[in-house]
Amino acid sequence: MVTFLFVINNSSGTNQPNTWDNVINDFFIDKEQSFKIYNLPESCTISQIKDQIVKYNPKNIIAVGGDGTVTMLANIIANTNIGLGILPAGSANGMAKELRIPENAAVALKIISQAHTKKCDLININGNKYCIHLSDMGLNAHLIKHFDEGKLRGKLGYAMVIIKTLWYKEKMQVIVKTNNLEVRRNAFMVVIANARKYGTGAVINPEGNLSDGLFEVIIVRKLSISSLIQMLLKPGIFNPKKIEIIPSTSVEVTTIRKMHFQIDGEYQGKIKKVSAEICPSILNIIVPESAFL
Repeated sequence: MVTFLFVINNSSGTNQPNTWDNVINDFFIDKEQSFKIYNLPESCTISQIKDQIVKYNPKNIIAVGGDGTVTMLANIIANTNIGLGILPAGSANGMAKELRIPENAAVALKIISQAHTKKCDLININGNKYCIHLSDMGLNAHLIKHFDEGKLRGKLGYAMVIIKTLWYKEKMQVIVKTNNLEVRRNAFMVVIANARKYGTGAVINPEGNLSDGLFEVIIVRKLSISSLIQMLLKPGIFNPKKIEIIPSTSVEVTTIRKMHFQIDGEYQGKIKKVSAEICPSILNIIVPESAFL
């Protein structure tokens, strides 16, 4: 058994092969905790990662990448005793920001080495995939599609695709059904939110709590150019007059036409229906010690 298994996604952000290996090795050089490093192959399968988990039997598995890497590992170790840590190395790192894990590698590694874990909820999407952070249908998912297709990363990449996305901005007709409510709306986005904010820092869900046994459905009825720029350059709370928040434990969202959809920053294609259900306390996640204060 090893204490930490670091899973490095070298395709995240601006990562370079071997860079993180050196950073991790240097940090643990004078520490007694055991660790192993696994650099994801270019065409990696889930079974390959599971083989590494069986081989090393880690107490904790650490995502070295962005939100997609975090979600991938969360899906693998949900309902186990393995802790999930985050070493932020992506373009946005939304989940790390949510947990107040800084992008400074030394500080993030110190948090990881302390291995304080907290129970976290996950959202089951369409019965076959967990969401840990934010999923949405509509404009932001379309923006992510353009971002994935582009060559630029970071805020400059987002700035370029915002212009492209605005050109195709359109409202969608949605039906939102929860346990005790059904509403019909015209909206630019519908967000299924476990967390509070996007990786840019924009707070889409002020009521978000990763461990409260609920998620929130946020219907974005109005979305101006200034709101999109705020998402990128001036993070803050979305105007409450432009959004509608519905707390729930399950939801079904249906659209008239197929719309773009993403889960935790990973584009999923165009769909007409999304179902979601909360799965309380099924993930152990490493958080700063201050999270318990």
